[in-house]
Amino acid sequence: MPKKKVEKLRAGIVGVGIGSAHAGGYAKLPSVEIAALCDLDTKRAEQVAAQYKVKKIYSDFEAMLAEEPLDVVSVCVPNALHALVAIAALKADKHVICEKPLSVNAVEGRKIAEAARASKGKFMIGMNNRFRGDSQLLKRYIEDGALGTIYYAKCGWVRRRGIPGMGSWFTRKEQAGGGPLIDIGVHALDLTLWLMGNPKPASAYGATYAKFGPEGRGSGNWGVPVSGGKYDVEDLAAGMVRFQDGSTLVLEASWAQYCERERLYNELNGTQGGATLEPFRIFTDRYDQPIDITPQYHNISGHEAEIAHFVDCILHDRKPIATVEQALDVMKILDAIYESAQTGSSVSIK
Repeated sequence: MPKKKVEKLRAGIVGVGIGSAHAGGYAKLPSVEIAALCDLDTKRAEQVAAQYKVKKIYSDFEAMLAEEPLDVVSVCVPNALHALVAIAALKADKHVICEKPLSVNAVEGRKIAEAARASKGKFMIGMNNRFRGDSQLLKRYIEDGALGTIYYAKCGWVRRRGIPGMGSWFTRKEQAGGGPLIDIGVHALDLTLWLMGNPKPASAYGATYAKFGPEGRGSGNWGVPVSGGKYDVEDLAAGMVRFQDGSTLVLEASWAQYCERERLYNELNGTQGGATLEPFRIFTDRYDQPIDITPQYHNISGHEAEIAHFVDCILHDRKPIATVEQALDVMKILDAIYESAQTGSSVSIK
């Protein structure tokens, strides 16, 4: 008897900026067909469509959802549009993977969480750094007890000159929700929280600074600058988070500052050992003497691996590792740091 043909999952991507990375992930999976792209920039959409042989292009995501029999939707639009697009797709019972952050604030994030809980589709937040080879291996070490109980962590993503799209939606609080804290700091924060076992946050204290962007200094090579556009976000943020279990985390994020180089880092301190990523090392004791371990790992693309993981969860009815509840906790922490920066006081997180 001939084998029954297995139908491919049909994927649609809304926003082809970072969405092109999602396309690259889907394209490597024989179980997925990229059925449609949606972007207001038709020329850019046509370029991505040609690269991945996508037949349908839309400029209206609602039309795409109504006309295309999609199974999975990638939400890769500016932060302020995450809730609009993700909720529409979830209400249509599509499986949704949404780029970070969850939204511009926790209020909007809760709306997505409610829609995700009510939908028949699965939801995952796009935190690609969890899926890197070193991150995955360190998680296994931690789960095996190599670090003991993690009680203190430091993390950050700092850039010397890296403001994206000066004057564009990236640098407008109304559309982005904030500056580097919500743009790249969210990656460092989420990865560290995941490695710590996602403890529940209790309070946060923070400060923000805008020393470069308002003067038009510190531009990077990501995003499309808009001449005369607004810059009303920070270019450096720092915060400290206390968790309900008593552990603490220190976070910093910057698009522009006088530092040696760009650096994304995560440092964990436990009762039996410590660890860092970039470079990946583990610090512990053997025979009453200090020992440093440099594990070897397979370096894989986090973007491709997260797409493969989400598709596997859909096909085998599994729960994605980056949940909407975890994403909402991240938003609560970011909100608290921003509020603390304004008030000068510690902010409780509920």
